[in-house]
Amino acid sequence: MSLTAALALLAAAVLLALLLQGWWGTRRLLRRPGGGPSLLARWWRRQPSRGAADAGDTIPDRQEPSLGLEGEGGTAVRLEDGLQPVTPAELAAALRSPQRRELRLDALIDALVPLALEHPIAGETALAHLPPTRRAGSKPFYVEGLELRSGQWEPLAMGQRYAELQAGVQLVNRAGPLNEIEYSEFVHKIEAFAESVHARADAPDMLDVVARARELDGLASPLDAQLSIRLLSNGVAWSVSYLAQVAALAGLTPGVLPGRWVLPAAGEGEPPLVVLSLDAQAALADDPQAAAVRECMLAMDVPQSPESAQPFTALHAMVGRLANELDATPIDDLGEPITEQAFDAIGDELVKLYRSLEALDLAAGTPAARRLFS
Repeated sequence: MSLTAALALLAAAVLLALLLQGWWGTRRLLRRPGGGPSLLARWWRRQPSRGAADAGDTIPDRQEPSLGLEGEGGTAVRLEDGLQPVTPAELAAALRSPQRRELRLDALIDALVPLALEHPIAGETALAHLPPTRRAGSKPFYVEGLELRSGQWEPLAMGQRYAELQAGVQLVNRAGPLNEIEYSEFVHKIEAFAESVHARADAPDMLDVVARARELDGLASPLDAQLSIRLLSNGVAWSVSYLAQVAALAGLTPGVLPGRWVLPAAGEGEPPLVVLSLDAQAALADDPQAAAVRECMLAMDVPQSPESAQPFTALHAMVGRLANELDATPIDDLGEPITEQAFDAIGDELVKLYRSLEALDLAAGTPAARRLFS
């Protein structure tokens, strides 16, 4: 073969490789979940004012990132050294999986960053390269993987293999909306992680993310209600030990912090429905018997407790029982006694609040609401 013919063949091969690379990049871009308008943006445009959406409106299903794998017949997908190749049966099962499991990351309250892998990765490898702390300022962030065999997104775990990864930083919490400094810190940490695992991070534009965070904060802040009722002694002060005995008889259990007793939720690890607390100085006194307490507080965190658990009913009953046992009067923050009519009015307002949270797809007690209002 002449030199001219060899050079022509080489040029043709290079041209073909460039065409294939462009086709592959376009194919991945079209499949990437961030390729279109965000779920949050579509939702805001459909919801011109606070309150429930129009009856005909529905929130589009969240699009999960694809597996990002190609393979037909007996073609095996390349894995890291030391891992077994994926069989055609495993690949087909992964592609058929519904991918509808409840996720930790949520496009409504997180800024998502797809992490396109060169090839599937072991959970041990991904975990070893995670940033030491998964916080950007006051905002937590998470990394999840699309498990190869199940086709489901999950927190990274040892012994698993992941076809794709994605990271997400929380847009809002009770410290306020995500700001430019926090987002820059998040992107810096995720890009370093992506480089270490040979992935490509595609972070959204900072201005768009920060604008989303502020908009979400403006909608969520008016719905962040924490109901508290003070119990004021009518006569004799209580000791901390006596208050603890009364709390135990009322079904409350000691909390993690001194001077706190809680009414646990039904589910393990869920926030308590009702919290009884007293002054920190009295709770930390050397002699609990000598510390005189004339006031304590009962509280419920509305967005953290599902409506179905009836936390307000539990709070109302607890107020009545403790007021009777302690010879105390329920009062509000202004020192005014709380009547039964006032309890009825509070209950009506809570129903409206629950409906408003549901209208934002942040129903009280859901994982998204608990994260957002934390």
